[in-house]
Amino acid sequence: MMQNDAPRQTLLAPGDAVADIRFDVTVNQNGYRWWYVDAFSDDGRCGMTVIIFIGCVFSPYYAKARRSGPANPWDFCSINAIFYGPDRKRWALTERNAAAVELSASHYKVGPSVVTRTPQGFQILLDEICVPVPSRIRGVVEVVFSQPTRQCFALDDSGHHRWWPIAPSAQVHVDLRKPELQWSGKGYVDSNAGTVPLETTFKGWHWTRTELQSGKGHIFYNREFLDGTKQGFTITHDAANNIEIAEGRCDAKPLAPTPIWRCKRPIVEASPSPRVVKTFEDTPFYARSKVLIGCDEQLVPAMHEYVDLARFQRPWVQTLLPFRMPRRGG
Repeated sequence: MMQNDAPRQTLLAPGDAVADIRFDVTVNQNGYRWWYVDAFSDDGRCGMTVIIFIGCVFSPYYAKARRSGPANPWDFCSINAIFYGPDRKRWALTERNAAAVELSASHYKVGPSVVTRTPQGFQILLDEICVPVPSRIRGVVEVVFSQPTRQCFALDDSGHHRWWPIAPSAQVHVDLRKPELQWSGKGYVDSNAGTVPLETTFKGWHWTRTELQSGKGHIFYNREFLDGTKQGFTITHDAANNIEIAEGRCDAKPLAPTPIWRCKRPIVEASPSPRVVKTFEDTPFYARSKVLIGCDEQLVPAMHEYVDLARFQRPWVQTLLPFRMPRRGG
């Protein structure tokens, strides 16, 4: 069953929109909060994704703890730092407990890495160890955007999950010492929060964002619920991060599955012939890809992801996840 109903919105007051980016937020037991940043370099050769988790939704340790009763999200915190190209991918995701976390309204430290809210956006100081082959990610990512958006969207009818596209249009500057990597490019910032685990509400979702040279862009957000119902909505934005709801699109077409784990890649029917340019993440339950889609009579690059939460819960997937996600104490 397809639904194009517009999601319920919360309009944040101008001051609240700035304040709500704060890190000392309330997160319920079994709940989560994350801040997400991605970017492509201006020359198209590099990309990156950084996800800052409180209660990591994809943690096998958090999932196991929840099966035994209410779990404290602060005992499952991490920063997922991923840098793509130009030579190879670096991936780091080390989970830590509450003893390794320090935070204030504008400061969030997880182990040796620190995220700071600045007047211009975020400064992310990374000091992480890659897996499965140990190496360092060490350096600075600066995320710059104008006034954050004020619209926050409920992703389900009960309001258990919300999505806030903080800055659909941002600038990102990467300056790493290890590996030696410097570039700048267009980026994107959002945040998700929930009072219950994702898998108690959703089977999965697929999400696509585009940005044109003018700074205008589209975000397609499609969810599939446990009862098989599907809901989709679309927002458009300009370079100043003014956004509005557009007509939702639920119908999807399949991209080729990922090469290794054969994870599905449905994409919204916004283009007659979308194609995968590069597969960034190929996991048993999650795919992130750079794709080309037709948008506003142009062929534009887009970031695309698909999450299969039914697969995420399977025992064989839970057994594999610690190899990509080590855990350290405080």
